[in-house]
Amino acid sequence: MSRKPKGYTISTVASMYGVHEQTLRLYEREGLIKPSRSGGNTRYFTDEDLQRLEVILALTRDMGVNLAGIEIILSMREKMDEMQREFSRFFDYVSQYMAQDPIRDSEQFKNALVRVRPPQTTIVRAEPKPEAEQTTKTRRKMPR
Repeated sequence: MSRKPKGYTISTVASMYGVHEQTLRLYEREGLIKPSRSGGNTRYFTDEDLQRLEVILALTRDMGVNLAGIEIILSMREKMDEMQREFSRFFDYVSQYMAQDPIRDSEQFKNALVRVRPPQTTIVRAEPKPEAEQTTKTRRKMPR
């Protein structure tokens, strides 16, 4: 028994948002929305598709943005969302690393004002060069 995909048909979406079905088809041709298709090739719009459509309609109706501008704006939003996900993953990684910090629990550093990791390399200090011999002789004052 095949199940019908969950979603809204193009006629339902068109009447919900007060747009013509051809407008929705144009948005699909332009790649702005991507409704799923049933086995009979019927378009079904998901809740995510409707959220995207609401953004598109707000940009066109309220701000007068053309389709090329909408494509750029939607692309930038997707990139920003991806960057946010990457930042969250990085933040989680750093948080996990800091939770495993051996210095934090070390008795040696427990009461330190500033916890600093011991250096990984050996520091070699150079000895200062001896001063050059004095070339001028100092004269002693003779008592008079």
